[in-house]
Amino acid sequence: MRYLHTMVRVADLDASLDFYCNKLGLEETHRITSEQGRFTLVYLAGPADVGAAKANRSPELELTYNWEPETYTGGRNFGHLAYQVDDIYAVCQRLMDAGVTINRPPRDGWMAFIRSPDGISIELLQAGDKLAPAEPWASMQNTGAW
Repeated sequence: MRYLHTMVRVADLDASLDFYCNKLGLEETHRITSEQGRFTLVYLAGPADVGAAKANRSPELELTYNWEPETYTGGRNFGHLAYQVDDIYAVCQRLMDAGVTINRPPRDGWMAFIRSPDGISIELLQAGDKLAPAEPWASMQNTGAW
Protein backbone atom coordinates (compact mmCIF):
# COMPACT_ATOMS: atom_id res chain seq x y z
CA MET A 1 0.00 0.00 0.00
CA ARG A 2 1.23 3.52 -0.73
CA TYR A 3 -0.17 6.95 -0.21
CA LEU A 4 -1.59 8.50 -3.40
CA HIS A 5 -3.43 11.71 -2.58
CA THR A 6 -5.84 13.52 -0.30
CA MET A 7 -8.89 15.16 -1.85
CA VAL A 8 -10.55 18.30 -0.55
CA ARG A 9 -13.50 20.04 -2.16
CA VAL A 10 -13.04 23.75 -2.77
CA ALA A 11 -15.67 26.42 -3.34
CA ASP A 12 -13.42 28.94 -5.15
CA LEU A 13 -10.66 27.39 -7.25
CA ASP A 14 -8.77 30.66 -7.77
CA ALA A 15 -8.74 31.50 -4.05
CA SER A 16 -7.69 27.95 -3.22
CA LEU A 17 -4.84 27.93 -5.77
CA ASP A 18 -3.67 31.31 -4.47
CA PHE A 19 -3.60 29.88 -0.95
CA TYR A 20 -2.08 26.47 -1.64
CA CYS A 21 0.41 27.60 -4.34
CA ASN A 22 1.25 31.27 -3.79
CA LYS A 23 1.09 31.28 -0.01
CA LEU A 24 1.72 27.72 1.19
CA GLY A 25 4.20 26.93 -1.62
CA LEU A 26 2.72 23.82 -3.27
CA GLU A 27 3.09 23.33 -7.04
CA GLU A 28 0.52 22.16 -9.56
CA THR A 29 1.50 18.81 -11.09
CA HIS A 30 -1.48 18.24 -13.39
CA ARG A 31 -5.12 19.10 -13.97
CA ILE A 32 -8.19 17.26 -15.23
CA THR A 33 -11.24 19.13 -16.49
CA SER A 34 -14.51 17.36 -17.28
CA GLU A 35 -17.08 19.33 -19.26
CA GLN A 36 -19.50 16.39 -19.02
CA GLY A 37 -19.00 15.92 -15.27
CA ARG A 38 -18.80 19.69 -14.70
CA PHE A 39 -15.74 19.55 -12.45
CA THR A 40 -12.05 20.39 -12.39
CA LEU A 41 -9.43 18.41 -10.47
CA VAL A 42 -6.13 20.12 -9.71
CA TYR A 43 -3.29 18.05 -8.26
CA LEU A 44 -0.65 19.74 -6.11
CA ALA A 45 2.58 18.56 -4.49
CA GLY A 46 5.21 20.00 -2.20
CA PRO A 47 8.39 21.17 -3.97
CA ALA A 48 10.31 18.12 -2.67
CA ASP A 49 7.58 15.77 -3.99
CA VAL A 50 6.94 17.23 -7.46
CA GLY A 51 9.19 14.74 -9.27
CA ALA A 52 7.60 11.73 -7.58
CA ALA A 53 4.13 13.16 -8.11
CA LYS A 54 4.70 13.68 -11.83
CA ALA A 55 6.20 10.21 -12.21
CA ASN A 56 3.49 8.25 -10.44
CA ARG A 57 1.00 10.80 -9.13
CA SER A 58 1.85 10.52 -5.48
CA PRO A 59 1.96 12.01 -2.91
CA GLU A 60 -0.44 14.77 -3.89
CA LEU A 61 -3.26 16.99 -2.76
CA GLU A 62 -6.28 16.86 -5.09
CA LEU A 63 -8.42 19.99 -5.16
CA THR A 64 -11.89 19.09 -6.44
CA TYR A 65 -13.82 22.04 -7.83
CA ASN A 66 -17.42 21.26 -8.76
CA TRP A 67 -18.76 23.87 -11.16
CA GLU A 68 -22.21 23.95 -9.60
CA PRO A 69 -22.14 26.14 -6.47
CA GLU A 70 -22.30 24.19 -3.22
CA THR A 71 -21.63 25.13 0.39
CA TYR A 72 -19.27 22.69 2.06
CA THR A 73 -19.49 22.06 5.78
CA GLY A 74 -17.36 19.99 8.14
CA GLY A 75 -19.03 16.75 7.12
CA ARG A 76 -17.83 17.14 3.52
CA ASN A 77 -14.27 18.26 4.32
CA PHE A 78 -11.30 16.28 5.56
CA GLY A 79 -10.04 16.69 9.17
CA HIS A 80 -6.63 18.14 8.32
CA LEU A 81 -3.67 17.95 5.99
CA ALA A 82 -0.13 17.71 7.34
CA TYR A 83 3.08 19.01 5.81
CA GLN A 84 6.62 18.77 7.15
CA VAL A 85 8.63 22.01 6.86
CA ASP A 86 12.33 22.80 7.24
CA ASP A 87 11.84 25.91 9.43
CA ILE A 88 8.41 26.24 11.03
CA TYR A 89 9.10 29.78 12.23
CA ALA A 90 10.11 31.01 8.78
CA VAL A 91 7.11 29.33 7.13
CA CYS A 92 4.67 30.76 9.68
CA GLN A 93 6.18 34.23 9.27
CA ARG A 94 5.90 33.99 5.47
CA LEU A 95 2.28 32.89 5.79
CA MET A 96 1.46 35.69 8.26
CA ASP A 97 3.10 38.22 5.95
CA ALA A 98 0.82 36.91 3.17
CA GLY A 99 -2.26 37.49 5.33
CA VAL A 100 -2.79 33.93 6.58
CA THR A 101 -3.97 33.56 10.19
CA ILE A 102 -1.83 31.24 12.30
CA ASN A 103 -4.61 29.53 14.27
CA ARG A 104 -2.26 27.52 16.48
CA PRO A 105 1.17 29.17 16.58
CA PRO A 106 4.33 27.03 16.83
CA ARG A 107 4.89 27.86 20.51
CA ASP A 108 6.71 24.56 20.97
CA GLY A 109 8.93 24.95 17.88
CA TRP A 110 7.27 21.85 16.48
CA MET A 111 3.66 22.26 15.36
CA ALA A 112 1.37 24.95 13.96
CA PHE A 113 -2.09 24.98 12.37
CA ILE A 114 -3.56 27.22 9.70
CA ARG A 115 -6.77 27.02 7.64
CA SER A 116 -7.39 27.18 3.88
CA PRO A 117 -10.00 29.54 2.38
CA ASP A 118 -12.45 26.60 2.60
CA GLY A 119 -11.75 25.98 6.30
CA ILE A 120 -9.52 22.92 5.82
CA SER A 121 -7.20 22.64 8.80
CA ILE A 122 -3.54 22.31 7.82
CA GLU A 123 -0.94 21.07 10.28
CA LEU A 124 2.65 22.23 9.82
CA LEU A 125 5.31 20.07 11.51
CA GLN A 126 8.96 20.95 12.00
CA ALA A 127 11.34 18.53 10.26
CA GLY A 128 13.83 16.92 12.60
CA ASP A 129 14.13 18.18 16.16
CA LYS A 130 11.92 20.86 17.66
CA LEU A 131 13.25 24.40 17.32
CA ALA A 132 14.01 26.31 20.51
CA PRO A 133 11.05 28.42 21.67
CA ALA A 134 11.24 31.89 20.15
CA GLU A 135 9.17 35.06 20.07
CA PRO A 136 6.71 36.11 18.86
CA TRP A 137 5.58 32.49 18.68
CA ALA A 138 6.25 31.42 22.28
CA SER A 139 3.72 33.88 23.71
CA MET A 140 1.27 34.01 20.80
CA GLN A 141 -2.26 32.83 21.61
CA ASN A 142 -4.46 30.57 19.48
CA THR A 143 -6.83 32.30 17.05
CA GLY A 144 -10.13 30.67 16.20
CA ALA A 145 -10.45 26.93 15.74
CA TRP A 146 -7.74 24.68 14.37
